[in-house]
Amino acid sequence: MNRIFVFFATLFFTSVACFGQNTATLTGTVRLAGEDTVLHEASVQIVELKRTTATDNNGAYRFTGIPAGTYTITVHQEGFADSSKRVTIIAGATATADFALTLTGLKEQVTVTATGSEQSTFDSIATVNTVDSTQIISRAAVGLGDVLSNEAGVAKRSSGPGTSRPVIRGFDGDRVMVSTDGVSVGSLASQSGDHSEPVDTLAVERIEVVKGPATLLYGSNAIGGVVNAISGHDEGAHPGIRGYFSALGGTNNAQGGASGGIEYGVGNWMLWGNGSTQRTGNYKAGGNFGTVQNTFTRNAAGSGGFGYFAKNAFFSTNYNYYQNEYGIPLDFREIDPELRSIKMHRNDVKFNFGYKDLDWAISDVKFTVAVSRYQHQEIEEAVVGTTFRNNVFSYRGMFEQKKKGKLSGRFGFDGYHRDYSTVGLETVVDGPVTQNAFSVFALEELKFERVSLQFGGRVENNRYDPVNPALPARSFTGISAAAGARVALWEGGAFVANYSHGFRAPALEELYNNGPHDGTLAFEVGNAALRPEISNGIDLSLRQQNSRFKAEANFYYYAFRNFVFLAPTNTFDPGSGFEIANYLQGDSRFTGTELSFDVSVNRYVNVIAGVDYVNAQLKDGRPLPRISPLRGRIGLDIHKGNFSVKPEFVAVGRQDRVFTNETPTAGYGTANVTASYIIPTKHTANIFSVSAYNLNNKLFFNHISFIKDISPEIGRGVRFSYTVRCF
Repeated sequence: MNRIFVFFATLFFTSVACFGQNTATLTGTVRLAGEDTVLHEASVQIVELKRTTATDNNGAYRFTGIPAGTYTITVHQEGFADSSKRVTIIAGATATADFALTLTGLKEQVTVTATGSEQSTFDSIATVNTVDSTQIISRAAVGLGDVLSNEAGVAKRSSGPGTSRPVIRGFDGDRVMVSTDGVSVGSLASQSGDHSEPVDTLAVERIEVVKGPATLLYGSNAIGGVVNAISGHDEGAHPGIRGYFSALGGTNNAQGGASGGIEYGVGNWMLWGNGSTQRTGNYKAGGNFGTVQNTFTRNAAGSGGFGYFAKNAFFSTNYNYYQNEYGIPLDFREIDPELRSIKMHRNDVKFNFGYKDLDWAISDVKFTVAVSRYQHQEIEEAVVGTTFRNNVFSYRGMFEQKKKGKLSGRFGFDGYHRDYSTVGLETVVDGPVTQNAFSVFALEELKFERVSLQFGGRVENNRYDPVNPALPARSFTGISAAAGARVALWEGGAFVANYSHGFRAPALEELYNNGPHDGTLAFEVGNAALRPEISNGIDLSLRQQNSRFKAEANFYYYAFRNFVFLAPTNTFDPGSGFEIANYLQGDSRFTGTELSFDVSVNRYVNVIAGVDYVNAQLKDGRPLPRISPLRGRIGLDIHKGNFSVKPEFVAVGRQDRVFTNETPTAGYGTANVTASYIIPTKHTANIFSVSAYNLNNKLFFNHISFIKDISPEIGRGVRFSYTVRCF
């Protein structure tokens, strides 16, 4: 009997040992680059397995039971650039991957926006830019467009500093989606140059920009790209307290602001809250222009929420409030210009629920429901002239498939119900309009050793139901599809090719506007008979990334059928004095390129350069309106230890490819410099930053602005910021 027991015991432990040899262990440390300071409670994730752990008090982490294979390991800590590595795991062995997070020099970036799942931007088939919280604070801008306008392929449209909005590869308005944590913010900024985006840039963890059509995951109004502000509150629980406080100021426009936030974790529960405020006075333009009157801004925001994050399931809820007041620049050409400003507020509640089990056929599920209430008032000579309301109920479900061989992917559905109305002097749409949208989508990926293939599709329906019987109801259903390939060429090198077929339903204002619109300086006449926009595009990208050299060259071509544009008629409305402009359609094409590189000359100096250009025109050869001109930049990143200085020169070409009645814009060049210094400890990082811009005090105009002829850009100035992060 004892012999039988010994035999089965030996067999059992031998089986366990053999099974254990099929898995492996991964260990490592996370520290601050150039320092002996380790980073406590940094988040470390094995992307493909969706397994996450945190570093201990010694900056160490450990994973066990990892199947053999090659994985992407990412490290995240608030205030630092994300870092990622590819690590090969051998069965029965222990692998090591150490990380050094940095604020300067070459950086790896991570995105969740491109595919709905975390991956490095280098591995992504889409072209993605990521701006982290440290960069956002140093740029210290009120408007979202000002924060992102230095990114390759991204410009800004504005009617003053409080209204700036990103323009991606020449695409503006309803073709660029602005979201927070993947859900549209529900604003009206896409429809007018003087409407702002209610995004509290001082409080977000990072902002991701997906360039090119992102319609598969985000809908037809992402046909030009997506700007996604990441809060970081859905990334799981951590014990104890984390927090930050930032203060900033500026000289040119008497800028001042502060932002603070805290997270507290106990067990599986997380609570968080943050608040911020920022104000500026009227700014001074370059040269001898002087002050641009009525360009003040005032904004305040706050949010709070809680969540429960178990091993397999989580739920969270968050409430956010944002208010903003800003002036619209005065028209200095008029004898008695009208004093106009806008007061805006938005509040929203968001609920998230998710469940994951890697053994299920559907390994990860996430549902999001959001309710947004938006209102802004256009104030003319201290009297409310027009009130705009936009209330949105949105929902989204995402299902991730268990990886089967080489195939992985995700599918889902989303939709929203929207109630829109305007009341007052500038009632551009006569009566309320209800919009309903619903979509189903899928995005699949095949991964081989050196080649990744991605393909997917989306079916979307949009319905407009005006209350006014004189306005016809419209319904649009269309299909978007895409296919892409990423090929590893050599160590650190890759070639990416994308084909996309896009569908966009006409926007509400394109269909139904009929009245004077101060935001575009036109009497807009919509066209209820508009057809959907259909696009076919090709994106090509060549990438190189290693410890000394990071470069990317992008080329794109998009052909549009039924492209919607606002065309002036050279006839003026007698009541408002604005030129009458009609929403028309025509075939068009967009062609452009983006080149960027960052090379380490030595351990102390990086050379950074970039060029972007877009050429957009109708089929008959006429240039499309408000297309950004050729732009180039070159600079240095001089760093030693925790200190960094970045001088740069930005040159922008003359834009004389202009639409009917559009004025050309002269070229210009500006010199800028940014310096930062970090004082780290085991549980804190103190970051000091100073940014001097337009040092040559150049007078220049933004060609994309609707009011560029009366509103030059800001002149010479200096911004200061300080941030302390506790972790």
